[in-house]
Amino acid sequence: MNYTSTLVLCLLSFCCFSQDVQLFKPDSVRKEFEAVKISTNLKVDGHLNDKEWQLAKPKSDFIEVDPRQGDKPRHHTEIRALFNQNYLYLGVFNRDTLGKKSVRVIDFKRDFNTRTSDFVGMSIDGFNDRRNAMVFTTNPHGVQRDFLSFDATYIDLDWDGLWRVRTTRSDSGWVAEFAIPWKTLRYAKSDEATQSWGFNVNRGRRMTNENYAFSPFPRSFNVLRMDYAGIIKGLQPPPPTANVRIQPYFLTSYDRYRQIDGRKPEDAAVKVGGEIKWAVNSRAVLDLTFNTDFAQADADRQVNNVTRFSVLFPERRQFFLENASLFGIGIGPASDMSGGTMRIQPFFSRQIGLDGTGNPIPIDAGARFVSRSAKTNYGAMYIRQRGSASSPLTHYFVGRYSENLGKQSRLGALVTVKNDSGNTNIVGNVDGFVRFDEAHSLNWMLNVSHDTKGNVTGAAGAAQYFYATNQWKIWWTQSLISKSYNPAVGFTSRSDVIGTTPGIFWFYRGKHVPFKKIIRSVEPSLLVEFYHQASTGRLIERSYGLSPFWLMLQSGGFMGHIMTPTYQYLTEPFSPLGVKINAGSYNYTRHAVYWGSDGSKKVSFNWNGEYGTYYNGKLNTTNFSMLVAPIPHVSITGRYNRNTFKNVGVNNTSKNIDLWSIEGRFAANPRLQLIGFYQRNTDTQANNYNIRLSWEYQPLSFIYIVFNKREFQSTTRLDTRSQEDHLIAKISYLRQL
Repeated sequence: MNYTSTLVLCLLSFCCFSQDVQLFKPDSVRKEFEAVKISTNLKVDGHLNDKEWQLAKPKSDFIEVDPRQGDKPRHHTEIRALFNQNYLYLGVFNRDTLGKKSVRVIDFKRDFNTRTSDFVGMSIDGFNDRRNAMVFTTNPHGVQRDFLSFDATYIDLDWDGLWRVRTTRSDSGWVAEFAIPWKTLRYAKSDEATQSWGFNVNRGRRMTNENYAFSPFPRSFNVLRMDYAGIIKGLQPPPPTANVRIQPYFLTSYDRYRQIDGRKPEDAAVKVGGEIKWAVNSRAVLDLTFNTDFAQADADRQVNNVTRFSVLFPERRQFFLENASLFGIGIGPASDMSGGTMRIQPFFSRQIGLDGTGNPIPIDAGARFVSRSAKTNYGAMYIRQRGSASSPLTHYFVGRYSENLGKQSRLGALVTVKNDSGNTNIVGNVDGFVRFDEAHSLNWMLNVSHDTKGNVTGAAGAAQYFYATNQWKIWWTQSLISKSYNPAVGFTSRSDVIGTTPGIFWFYRGKHVPFKKIIRSVEPSLLVEFYHQASTGRLIERSYGLSPFWLMLQSGGFMGHIMTPTYQYLTEPFSPLGVKINAGSYNYTRHAVYWGSDGSKKVSFNWNGEYGTYYNGKLNTTNFSMLVAPIPHVSITGRYNRNTFKNVGVNNTSKNIDLWSIEGRFAANPRLQLIGFYQRNTDTQANNYNIRLSWEYQPLSFIYIVFNKREFQSTTRLDTRSQEDHLIAKISYLRQL
């Protein structure tokens, strides 16, 4: 039986089994929680012993979401809410029978990973449209995590709001006390004496990998699904008014260059600039940036890539991260790799202010305006990139508009423009999202590119369907990218291709799960990818990722195996890590084994071993990482990657290439931290490291000291290694008017 027949039988049998699967719908009567007005400001210290807290009306009837959906939690959570003319206060008592002995926190990183830490957080929908969410989360050591969400799909994880939280730990549990200024919140203007907003609280107890919520939602969803949220009532926020945040900075730097053409051996500079954020009203925000600097941004890690496709490095620069969800539409894989590996993003901010190797290009100025409401969302961005001997003065523009349709659907358009002295590239896009019901959704997009140089026009489009329940996740992604499509301010994982990438996950927690005290669920999967060359129609790649064995453990760890028979027709040669492989047809099979432990423990690890045939030879790959966090103030991670080629390519190459790194985070508290990493790559014999001291001396005001060293192959002299060293001191100050 061939792989296509196997795929069809698996899909048919899985779909038959899934016909009786149902999700519960949002309750027609929303769960209520009342806030109480006070006239004084509270001392936010994590103790809840101010007398005003005795006036609050506590709620403790939480529901377990995972693993026993719908059960009464074994560890109670009690919430209280107060407010005055300046702040919304929330107090949460996270009771625990083991007290502070149960606390799991591995580091003090802002926007921490909730999968490796205890946490409690609230989601607030000030427009009460059941689509928008502002999320404020903390862990038992008072580390902050905040972000914006729309339709639980587009998320601005790196949005940083101005708010305060303090926590305490005791023998009966831990307490979190939040103070959120009304100016930080976004809400609709109202003539009513009191307002009711969408509201939910979510708690994670990491020791037992349990999740609770004030207003329950299916375990396959998350707290961002505001259609499942309750309400917080009795609020009397002041009428939303314009407010301004000013954040100037001063920077001094010393730079040293070796074997880099066009650079002086040593250089020093002083730089002044900053940003202004003007919240015109509760819906609209204008951001301005001058002489923009990203010295404090985390540096990119090296990656040894053995595929034919570009690595998508994450955006790390704060100005571009905020409100990224409005502009960052596209088709791509989810965090669990569902949806297929095809990626189309008409706008990708890393195309601005960075060259092809990730080196910064100065930005003179920029502006961004964003407006969000219950019905419409729109925004525009302009960036002026400074010209130099190696790159011309360049202007960038991005415009976005979307209209909310019904309860959970959207229709939108986006345009990007890149203009320099040699060319103007324009990309126009229309897109839509439809959530048919709790389980079924469709995301689609169509876009066209045009370059004035050569008068070249191209097109791309995609549609991505998902069916997701507690037991199943089924998808089909269909995409097309023409040969001449060129998103100069965007990103595509492939070009000149027609992609067909269906797949299925089965999440089984039934009575036949073995060793239930250890294993939470059995999750077999099938991921299929077909790619045809768009210009010729020829099949150029086919793969079947079959995983009959995948176990999720009660602790949060996992283990599994994926077998991927693959056919590739290379239309041109390529050289992974210097191993030249000729054009032609290849059939090979890869195996991948995964094993990860509980990431919330003081010592944890992840191991991934890949082996099997690879084009005309063999390739074995090992990825191993270990985290050691004896206390939350100290966290050290070591990573090791080895690629072993055996008789691969034109010259039947056999060699080992290693990439290893060590990262550390040393924190006096969540506001004063020393962070660093070191990497060595035997392929390029490069030693790179980055060390940053960060002190948040008052909310969102920072002092940074950064040392960065980078080694790389010279682009003009192939036998020469280049090196650059940078020492930077920067201070920023935020004032909210």
